[in-house]
Amino acid sequence: MGSGFKSQGVHETPKTSHEFGGFHFNWQINNVSKPESFADLTSEQQIESLSNCVAEVLASYGLGEAAYESINHDYNSTFKVIAPNGRVFALRVNVNSPRSAANLLAEVAWVSQIESVPVPKPQLNLAGEYTSQGWHEASGRYLSAVLYTWLDGVEPGDEPSLEQLRAAGAAMAKLHLESKKLQLPAGAELPDLSDFFWGSEDLLLSQGSVLSDEEQRLVAIAKQRIEATLAELWAQAEPQAIHGDLHPWNVMWNNGELAVFDFDDSGMGLPVQDLATALYYLDTEEQNQAFLEGYKSIRKLPTYTEGQLADLMFQRRLLLLNYLCETSNPEHRAMLADYLSETIRRIAASLE
Repeated sequence: MGSGFKSQGVHETPKTSHEFGGFHFNWQINNVSKPESFADLTSEQQIESLSNCVAEVLASYGLGEAAYESINHDYNSTFKVIAPNGRVFALRVNVNSPRSAANLLAEVAWVSQIESVPVPKPQLNLAGEYTSQGWHEASGRYLSAVLYTWLDGVEPGDEPSLEQLRAAGAAMAKLHLESKKLQLPAGAELPDLSDFFWGSEDLLLSQGSVLSDEEQRLVAIAKQRIEATLAELWAQAEPQAIHGDLHPWNVMWNNGELAVFDFDDSGMGLPVQDLATALYYLDTEEQNQAFLEGYKSIRKLPTYTEGQLADLMFQRRLLLLNYLCETSNPEHRAMLADYLSETIRRIAASLE
């Protein structure tokens, strides 16, 4: 999940939260592993451990004595920042994000160019760059961060209205139309989402997996089926920039207008992958239809079968399971056993 796993995505009702943003993988930044001590901290202690890092990052923007507070500690950590002149920003610190420097450059370049949908805009630091870094003692490495303009409103979250879902579907379609013309600067590169784990290390079937032999056997069967579906879809369509995590915790609703944020999972993929990810987090067929109606109000749906869509939605579940095997977030780590059990149950039921 950008800004947003929270508890979403691992609920047995397929929701996401606000920062796992879907999901997310947990790559190591700067090739330095996180010490076990950081993963052993409580969420409150982890947030506190980021204080000096946040202060160092904010200093790079020349905001003066800015005040800040944690508003979401999840896949990444997000802070509300209030500058002395009253301007408000959102600072995203990439705690677990796999984003490389090239990925971050591509992400902010795309967001900066978006005109069809309201989005937060990245801010340049004093060095004229969109990405800043701060030393994080608890994890023993520098963390990358991006300062965005603030979005007013509320997140629909677990209870989106049908109107909000139609608006979200329409926003996705607009982004798909606009991203076809995306021009990235030299040195910028979005992740390749043709990879099953979206570039993350496979922790489900590799040596050292916490899954039993039987669990690995069932996951391997599901993965093989989904990989065949991915091959079919990628042979039929051209990849383009997609959000990769557009769910009700990653949009803001303000006076009847919807804005989209948390592009941390964006990559070069297929529009149907974006659709499947969004639908994964909805609970009812009525919600699904509202989202699709919104999309179709802007452009035609991509070509897919119901079986292919179901496979892509289950892929999302496996991506989330893979994330839970590695995350340092204590609340998410506690979800692993139940989430794994339900995943295996669903695979076994589908085989029967």
